[in-house]
Amino acid sequence: MSTIAPIHTADPAAAAGPRPVYRVTGRRVLRAEWAKLWSLRSTWITLGLALLFVVAFGIIASAHYKSRITAGERLDRDFADATAVQLSLFGTNFGQLALGVLGVLVTAGEYSTGMIRSTLAAVPRRLPVLWSKAAVYGVVALLVGTVGAFAAFLVGSGIVSGTPAALTLSDPGVVRSLLGAGLYLGLVGVIGAALGALLRSVAGGISVLVAVLMLIPGLIGLLPSSWQDDISPYLPSAAGQSAFALHHSAGTLTPAAGLAVLLGWTALALAGAAWRLVRTDA
Repeated sequence: MSTIAPIHTADPAAAAGPRPVYRVTGRRVLRAEWAKLWSLRSTWITLGLALLFVVAFGIIASAHYKSRITAGERLDRDFADATAVQLSLFGTNFGQLALGVLGVLVTAGEYSTGMIRSTLAAVPRRLPVLWSKAAVYGVVALLVGTVGAFAAFLVGSGIVSGTPAALTLSDPGVVRSLLGAGLYLGLVGVIGAALGALLRSVAGGISVLVAVLMLIPGLIGLLPSSWQDDISPYLPSAAGQSAFALHHSAGTLTPAAGLAVLLGWTALALAGAAWRLVRTDA
């Protein structure tokens, strides 16, 4: 009488060996956020628009100034004492909106799609997600803003060459102003990302961003002059403009003070976003 030996099937999990253990590190979170940022078509489009706005409007302002000077026409008050730096950076007012809006989309977009739950499941400590998003996008916005500022100046300075506004990169304060413009645009992008994480709404974040950068400065002009002098210089947009201004004028902050105020607004927005991220559910 023969016996049938039992058939042993191999355990796939045992055959494959123990699963590798992946640790959540700051470097890996940064790489993940970098990949997510560039996987979106809106990133390429919006960054391209921001660069186009900074360069195109700077060139247009320089060409307008040169045409008025050549024709011997009387210049507007805004152009009378303009320099090549001021003309070239005219487009920062438009570029800041594009970069700020994309910053809102970087964070609030994940809440609108529900992807934030997967992100926080992978990074349970939460705050590294916010810091990584802000750092990755802030660096990208900084690079785009800086490239746009230098490109606009190099073209614009050639256009206004031979006029009272003419300047070169070797003139005192020019490089500092251009780098300051890039830093300003980078910090606006970080503020946008912080507002998106704080409000968790694309529409809400964009509305607050536009109000802070454009609406509130206009409304401040309706206040008494004494109040305007005490409030206006400390608004984010005014402080940023002071940070990259070539010359310090009366009633404005010095470049160092303007940068300090802008950094303070950025830190405040990030602190609010961090508080809500830790205290509330996704």
